[in-house]
Amino acid sequence: MEKEKVSNSEISALGVIDIELLVEFSRVANGLLKHGVMSKHIILSNLASLLNNPVPYAQELHGKFSNLADKVIQLQNQGRIVKDDRNTLLRDNVPEYPVFGKEHIESGALDQMNTAMKLPVSVAGALMPDAHHGYGLPIGGVLATTVNTIIPFAVGVDIACRMCLSVFDLPAETVDTSKDKLRKLLIDHTVFGMGGVTKKHYDTSLFDRPEWNATSVIRSLKNKAYTQLGTSGTGNHFVEWGELNVAPGALDGLSAGKYLALLSHSGSRGFGGSIANHYSAIAMKKTHLPKEARHLAWLDMSTEEGQEYWIAMNLAGDYASANHHEIHNKIAKAMELQPVLRIENHHNFAWKETLADGTEVMVHRKGATPAGKGVLGIIPGSMSTPGFVVKGKGEARSINSASHGAGRLMSRSAAFKTLQRDLVEAELLNKKITLLGSDLDEAPMVYKNIHDVMAAQTDLVEILAEFQPRIVKMAAPKEKPED
Repeated sequence: MEKEKVSNSEISALGVIDIELLVEFSRVANGLLKHGVMSKHIILSNLASLLNNPVPYAQELHGKFSNLADKVIQLQNQGRIVKDDRNTLLRDNVPEYPVFGKEHIESGALDQMNTAMKLPVSVAGALMPDAHHGYGLPIGGVLATTVNTIIPFAVGVDIACRMCLSVFDLPAETVDTSKDKLRKLLIDHTVFGMGGVTKKHYDTSLFDRPEWNATSVIRSLKNKAYTQLGTSGTGNHFVEWGELNVAPGALDGLSAGKYLALLSHSGSRGFGGSIANHYSAIAMKKTHLPKEARHLAWLDMSTEEGQEYWIAMNLAGDYASANHHEIHNKIAKAMELQPVLRIENHHNFAWKETLADGTEVMVHRKGATPAGKGVLGIIPGSMSTPGFVVKGKGEARSINSASHGAGRLMSRSAAFKTLQRDLVEAELLNKKITLLGSDLDEAPMVYKNIHDVMAAQTDLVEILAEFQPRIVKMAAPKEKPED
């Protein structure tokens, strides 16, 4: 059987046009492949990234590509080679990647993931069972790129959008016996909408952080972030009361039984959206890709703009968390009762991680959540179907990831064209759901069956508790969706 090789044509396709360099690339690539150091796909990904920016590879002590990077820099300084934009073209073939619950995923999402996997900097990927067509990377897409690259639109526009669950030591039936009180707490202590702001804050200590002065872009958005702290977005963002059914021994500090719980879903508001749009525009100017992949343009982490985005993205993550805490703490204070447990997890983010084979990568989870071994998270359904508290199993095939929800079954325009309002109202009445705000585009019927989605990821997460929504607040119907 013929041994696998990295061909000269594959190396040339990356943009290597100097013969001497082609020989060196081939020697290093096939040496690594022969000795089983890396897979062919990862070798080619690193070579493509090295051509884009050899400096980080040259600076890596005892790195596998450091000598090659030195050679590239040397030839560049001699004027013998120049950066060739061909190395940003897509691969001809789609590298293999796992798809969980493929029978529940539309072709558009698969097409988008296929395009993402063909990027020269892509190392690995996976598609979660809630996946659907998005902007750039599909919602529910997980993409690992070379560790020195980051793709703003593979992170997403609502950076660090997250779930937060507070559990109170009150029986679940409180949602019925104190329905009016709980409803009023949502009305008094939550604000929804693109222009939504708050006048009173619970804790603004986040704004003492030095990162708010790190860049001119962040500084220009600080006031907007401050006024929007403790608010929620539009679209599928919500704050809701519900019944949490905990299995025996599932959650530390909680006995088995049913509890009153508060669940919220929102992100980094206008701050995160502005950061995403600003740095995505820069990425598209610097990384030239075919039309179908242009929103997957990346930033180099060794450049000023790459470092700026990294600082801003991480700050947006902390801001999104503080945003949820502000809502939950205000409501808890009004109740004069502290939660006995709080769980949160986020999506629309990028993490520096290590794959099972030891390769360091940048993992983008757009509409997908971390599910490393033992990691807790929340996977919601719809406003009338249950969500789940889960514990990750650390499945390498999914790149330690799981779904972030049920996933949309139909577009918003399709929902308005096909759904009948009286049938939606009947569904909510049957499930004893009190709804404040929202419209047909967020009706339960627009989402996939959450039980099918959970069944497709039994290898990824373990279910610890079930949350049933009962009093749901969302943005007013007039608000433009921004999720």
